[in-house]
Amino acid sequence: GTGMGLPAAVRDRVAAVHRGSTLSERLRLYDGWAAFYEQDVAALEYRAPHLAAASLAFAFPKPHAGARLLDVACGTGLVAWELHRRGFRCLHGVDGSAGMLERARSTGLYQELRLCVLGRDPLPAPAEHYDAVTVVGALGEGQVPSTVLPELLRVTKPGGFLCLTTRSNPSNLRYKAELEAALGQLERSGAWQKLLAQEVEYWERATSEEESARGTGYISGVVYIYQKYPVPHLEEG
Repeated sequence: GTGMGLPAAVRDRVAAVHRGSTLSERLRLYDGWAAFYEQDVAALEYRAPHLAAASLAFAFPKPHAGARLLDVACGTGLVAWELHRRGFRCLHGVDGSAGMLERARSTGLYQELRLCVLGRDPLPAPAEHYDAVTVVGALGEGQVPSTVLPELLRVTKPGGFLCLTTRSNPSNLRYKAELEAALGQLERSGAWQKLLAQEVEYWERATSEEESARGTGYISGVVYIYQKYPVPHLEEG
């Protein structure tokens, strides 16, 4: 078969998390996965953190160092590494897994880290607090519901950016359609404007034949960048 040459343990851990039936069970699985997470995503050739950070840095107009960013579902800090490399220094993170947060804390890349289960808890931040919000890898079937979008918008400054990713593999297509409907609805209501929807063919290695895109051994994914309205006018002068 295709290069499903992934260690069985990696495949099993990924499948378990995506299969986790209840929220508490999934969070427990993530806690247990924290110790193996970075080696597993390296085996998966998981490119989302890199692609998301590069897209956000490209969209972001002003110097990055002073901008305040919220990394939602931050996991072990993979997105923070990528943002930090691109000059972002003021990073806050939230995640539903205490085990993941412990790893993120050990990177020293975050100014602030908080436990927060998205879809159940509000984000621990005041309105219009962040210059940008990222949700990389967590928007998917059985993970973070697409109903969280207004909460992400709430904590974003007017003119601020939202960088979201989801997968395009067969088992996530229903969720992706729901997400895109919700994204479009918010755009039509004047909440934000779409700057980018970039489909990426080699997103990460597939964990099963069924999920693989046309037998490549990989699944595809997409990076979205939105800008919150109203966009502040630049001062003339």
